Amino acid sequence: MQERIVEIIVYLIHEMQADKRLGEIDLRILSDKGYTQNEISTAFSWLFDKIHLGDNILPAGSRRLPHSQRVLHESERSVITPEAHGYLLQLRELGLLDDMNIELAIDRIMMAGFGSVGIDEMKSVIASIIFDYDDSNRIGSRLMLNSKDTIH
Repeated sequence: MQERIVEIIVYLIHEMQADKRLGEIDLRILSDKGYTQNEISTAFSWLFDKIHLGDNILPAGSRRLPHSQRVLHESERSVITPEAHGYLLQLRELGLLDDMNIELAIDRIMMAGFGSVGIDEMKSVIASIIFDYDDSNRIGSRLMLNSKDTIH
């Protein structure tokens, strides 16, 4: 389910970069693609939570600093398909991932011993990174539990 929420977040941020406000985004497109109201609401809640906490969701456009592109090592290229790497770069350009998150994703993939990683596997890794960030000083404000959380 988290992968589908990431897909919705990507769509929403893409629309916001096209100078649309959240209230102007046509959600019927998401419903027509088979996303549930719960998934859409969770994606909006995640965005609102990030905005409320002061996180910069959208890159600052022309104020963005130029950055280099991460080039995959030969061993990484043998595992990560070009489509999956392109998806990773797309999320970076949308501002969902920073350089550290990209390194984390690549490290997780390489350490997991995948034979080949396509877009579906990449979405799963990215979802785990986006929704499992360390926010120990904001306990109780998360949409989803972290892997280290316990329920009493």
